[in-house]
Amino acid sequence: SASNEQTHLRELFTENRLTSATPRKTFRNIPQAPERILDAPEIIDDYYLNLLDWSTKNEVAVALGSNVYLWNGETGKVAQLMQVDNGDEYITSVSWAKDGRHVAIGTSGAEIQLWDAQAARHIRTLRGHLARVCSLDWNDSCLASGSRDKNVLMHDVRIRESVTSRLAGHEQEVCGLKWSPSGNQLASGGNDNLLHIWDASMTSDDTYLHRIEQHTAAVKALAWCPWQSNLLASGGGTADRCIKFWNTHSGALLNSIDTHSQVCSLLWNHNDREILSSHGYSQNQLCLWKYPSMTKMAELTGHTSRVLHMAPSPDGCRVVSAAADETLRFWKVFDQPTPASSRSERSKGSQGLMKSINIRHL
Repeated sequence: SASNEQTHLRELFTENRLTSATPRKTFRNIPQAPERILDAPEIIDDYYLNLLDWSTKNEVAVALGSNVYLWNGETGKVAQLMQVDNGDEYITSVSWAKDGRHVAIGTSGAEIQLWDAQAARHIRTLRGHLARVCSLDWNDSCLASGSRDKNVLMHDVRIRESVTSRLAGHEQEVCGLKWSPSGNQLASGGNDNLLHIWDASMTSDDTYLHRIEQHTAAVKALAWCPWQSNLLASGGGTADRCIKFWNTHSGALLNSIDTHSQVCSLLWNHNDREILSSHGYSQNQLCLWKYPSMTKMAELTGHTSRVLHMAPSPDGCRVVSAAADETLRFWKVFDQPTPASSRSERSKGSQGLMKSINIRHL
């Protein structure tokens, strides 16, 4: 009857009004074009290197051949920081310490140089590897380094004999290295298709927590989830093409997605439940995925060769990508943080900035 129909419509209207009163999160507009493109001449097209990082003080470090350049995010100015002198030697990795002042630089000559970027001054050189150093990651004053010599070394930069332990679990070059946000676990990936999880408290025993063998190509792309401890994402090379998610407490595989392309790099969104991947042949694109559904939210194209590296801006909203097409591209891919989360991020960031790394000068 008409009165029943009216009642039904009124109920629907009330229901809709109630649900619309709680704002529903919609898919935001993700700009398809980069905000800025910079030339990166002579960037080495080598999947196993890690040539890009963005500091907490808004400086991008990029290695081009035998040189490291800094791009200042405030002024837009570019300056050369350093150059390796020995003939055909080249830079193989760069990693900023959390203080945003000190940067570690790995070389093809098996050395790690520590620089004070603010003063443009070389502080000391760390030795211990027997081949090129292609992965680096800081955990306060402890620097982990991975090499073609198959080893991961732990360096305490505050002491003269910096090497505190040697982790021997890989059978080929160690191309991926990432500390968990807590600093309690270290993930290492290699050209042997292996992924290892190490417990920070057990590193002196040279015993891994988990040895993971499910990838079928090199494991370079590693990213720890910022909002869920013990959740690690890893990406495989050309013969694998998968992003896999792991519970690093148990070693269990949680999910695996075939991206149909070499996975070069992975980054979690610090402000939302999303993960960004960068790829090689054939699309050379960046893909933004919703987590945990792994629905593809956006594809960012423009690079004309494989997108080897990505690094997030200090505020977590932007990402810089570096590709074998000799360009850096800056993307506004992640949303602004909510006021609450940005406050907590800011307080965490300011603590990190105040706590300058104490490096022993030799």
